[in-house]
Amino acid sequence: MLDISKIADEADVIISGFAVKEKEDSFFVYNLNNAEGVAVFTKDGTLAETNMDDIELAMAKKNLLESKKYIGA
Repeated sequence: MLDISKIADEADVIISGFAVKEKEDSFFVYNLNNAEGVAVFTKDGTLAETNMDDIELAMAKKNLLESKKYIGA
């Protein structure tokens, strides 16, 4: 189980319950409402890995696209 408080504190952006963290060549998107929901996207937005269901994943990708303008990516 993920440490939601730590993830939220270290996030670059939090939008609609999803925390986005940029790491080296990837974006990690965490669902703060589901302590196990994580999606990893490459810099070009391609999904690399996830354990989210389809609806959760669609929301994560939408929030990633919105957060990129705040991160500067």
